[in-house]
Amino acid sequence: MTDLRPRLPSPLQEVADDRFARHGVRLLLKRDDLIHPELIGNKWRKLVPNLEAAAGRTVLTFGGAYSNHLRATAAGGLLLGLSTVGVVRGDELSGRPLNPSLARCAADGMRLHFVDRSTYRRKAEPDVLRKLSAAVGAEEAYVVPEGGSNALAVRGCRALGAELRGRADVVALACGTGGTLAGLAAGLGPGQRALGIPVLKGGFLGDGIRALQTEAFGAPTRAWDLDERFHFGGYARVTPELDAFAEDFERRHGVPVERLYVAKLLYGLVALTEEGAFPRGTRLAAVVTGSPFTV
Repeated sequence: MTDLRPRLPSPLQEVADDRFARHGVRLLLKRDDLIHPELIGNKWRKLVPNLEAAAGRTVLTFGGAYSNHLRATAAGGLLLGLSTVGVVRGDELSGRPLNPSLARCAADGMRLHFVDRSTYRRKAEPDVLRKLSAAVGAEEAYVVPEGGSNALAVRGCRALGAELRGRADVVALACGTGGTLAGLAAGLGPGQRALGIPVLKGGFLGDGIRALQTEAFGAPTRAWDLDERFHFGGYARVTPELDAFAEDFERRHGVPVERLYVAKLLYGLVALTEEGAFPRGTRLAAVVTGSPFTV
């Protein structure tokens, strides 16, 4: 696994930002974006246990047209010499030129299989999964769920919480499928809590996190909560306001801000701080789970 050797623990960087300082809040950035150049942030923590478990088999997984998870799986497969298949939501994309994200997946050797949205919603059903596996010639594949969130991934993310024990009062991160938050919260120490900022609409994430924690650890933990107000319209939605906020943060601190997750997290934390959500003296750690995509 030499090619997957990470930089751990990832750096914890305090930044001086008057939007937090005037409320007596210290902002720290947990730079998981610096763990590995290809498997960035929570993708390393979630994927490596699954790639190890695949044990040479084809890895079959799922995602949308701009999925960070698909990109990371393709990169991990290339590093380890594993065959990878990505089932992509949206059969209307088949035959069109690939966007930069999917083009990177293909360049790293991932076979892409496009399905209609109805089939994609049913992808976890045994019959549907069997047909998908047969359609791509991967009947014996090791299946990783959308977003990479399963019990192995959640246990892998517990180390993120352990790295922050005693170093922050609140640890916040943007959430897609909830696996990183599920593991992070389980790794925190007494008196600490995790705060999730979902990037998708729907209000369903809480049940998913509790189910993941039960699968991974036998029972859910109580050291986390969610604020669902900062998705900016849903996954992959970026408004001019959010883009301007991210550019301003980059200018202030020299830290690249990924738009689909990290920008929403940081925007939410500024808003919450201005609302008085964090008592004076709070050490607030924001997990930087990804970096801007470059081809």
